[in-house]
Amino acid sequence: MPITKAVELQGEIDDQHRLHADVPQSLPAGSVRVIVLVSEEDEGGPAWAAGVSSEWSADLNDPAQDIYTLNDGQPIDATR
Repeated sequence: MPITKAVELQGEIDDQHRLHADVPQSLPAGSVRVIVLVSEEDEGGPAWAAGVSSEWSADLNDPAQDIYTLNDGQPIDATR
């Protein structure tokens, strides 16, 4: 069985479903086996987080919203 070397690359799939990737020059020319990992996070994930941050920024920066202090509650490792 031949030895397999894994090299992680960043690539992009275009509208014609072709893969484009920059390959280090240290790799020799020839056939390769490609495994494509696709993120399972929907495209709304980062946009949603940015929207929440933008919409709530005034509330999060308002000192009146700081209703808890470090003295509230109990440490996780406290005896019960």
